[in-house]
Amino acid sequence: MRTRHGWTLAAALALLAVACREEPPSPPTEEPPVRWDVVEPGEVLSGGEAGTVTHSGAQAFAQALPALTLERRSGFVSGRGVFEIDWVPAPASSSRADRDGLGPLFHAVACISCHPANGRAAPPDEPGSTGEALLVRLSIPGTASNGGPLPEPTYGDQLQPKGIPGVPAEAQVVVRHTSRTSTFADGETFTLQVPEYVLEAPAHGPFHPDTMLSPRLAQPLHGLGLLAAVPEEKVLEWADPDDANGDGISGRPNRVWSVRQGKQVLGRFGWKANQPDLEQQNAGAFLGDMGLTTPLFSEQPCTLAEQACGDAPSGGAPEVESHRLAALTFYTHVAAVPARRDVDAPRVLQGKAIFHRVGCAGCHRPTLTTGTLEGYPELAGQTLRPYTDLLLHDLGEELADGRPDFEASGREWRTAPLWGIGLTATVNGHTRLLHDGRARSLMEAILWHGGEAEASREAVRQLSKEEREALLTFLESL
Repeated sequence: MRTRHGWTLAAALALLAVACREEPPSPPTEEPPVRWDVVEPGEVLSGGEAGTVTHSGAQAFAQALPALTLERRSGFVSGRGVFEIDWVPAPASSSRADRDGLGPLFHAVACISCHPANGRAAPPDEPGSTGEALLVRLSIPGTASNGGPLPEPTYGDQLQPKGIPGVPAEAQVVVRHTSRTSTFADGETFTLQVPEYVLEAPAHGPFHPDTMLSPRLAQPLHGLGLLAAVPEEKVLEWADPDDANGDGISGRPNRVWSVRQGKQVLGRFGWKANQPDLEQQNAGAFLGDMGLTTPLFSEQPCTLAEQACGDAPSGGAPEVESHRLAALTFYTHVAAVPARRDVDAPRVLQGKAIFHRVGCAGCHRPTLTTGTLEGYPELAGQTLRPYTDLLLHDLGEELADGRPDFEASGREWRTAPLWGIGLTATVNGHTRLLHDGRARSLMEAILWHGGEAEASREAVRQLSKEEREALLTFLESL
């Protein structure tokens, strides 16, 4: 039988069957590999549109957010005034009564002593010397009622190497170094300084035999408010405590005690993410570093063995009034981040690609996005490039201090932000890095990494000299 167009019915049905047959699925296409040797949109703006300043001089870390209104900029100036106060013992003369209360035991006389130009002071260089910049945390095995470290019973939770007249300093920390030399794969040698910390001249008898100590340098202050504005769910999203994805990286959040909220919350700040927010970090520094009480910490931490400390005069109750604590807290929230330099230079782009290839970005995540933070509308909705995940990572036994801090183990450290790290020498005149300043350069800091970062460290050791130099050029551009 033929159709009116001359087709047989069989032929027509065959044609229909071909037309209706499903096409075979296309083979899956592979995602093109991400290229890191190119400039990304907005990459120069480390602190986002609202938080980046094009300042690369000695005051690069001490600039206000450009998005601040004129009125709020005056708050930045007021907070800087508190940051720069040289505190004096009580009672002071009438001309200095507004800044008395230092001690009785203390580490420094001003915030700026340990954070010069909002940066980091250097550790002592001379063999066997001590220095104002290096403080020592103390604790013994066990947990305090708030879940934090248990203070050493005679000397408390932080060594105080200074005292006001009539109050003896607790002890002195002496740093000694030995050298260790090794080689890169191409045969070039490098030397690391291995520090040893010894507590000498204790004023009230020996330390507890199980005392754990952790030396710390102050961290730079730029961009802290922007990190405070990163949503908690984003930080927790990156946590992988059991390394479920098998990449060898198992970042964990720290949960710490918030005095203001009266509960355990996410830790964000400090070398072990042991502070929940900038107000508490500032109040803790006032008390621990300068012996100044605040509305958040109203009691001096004098132990039962330190009678002279307990009997010393007070500078008021509290010694740092609420408006001054608030001013400093505002100041530390609105310090801007310096812009990247030379982002399109071929050597920088080569080093950036190497940074990703060897796995550094697994912990030093390049980008974060802020949410909202009450009282700081300028910080909202910013795309940041801080190179951190704000999580704890095991960096191996060689960097371990052996001292737990809330949920952080003695081998874990929060990923330090890298933004601005290339300006350390410009701002502070040195390149000492890591929690105790043992690394004298960026390369030494890399070579100290172990634990979760061991594979990345070994990959760096296998690089050619030209590749190593490109990697450092990239880091210096941050």
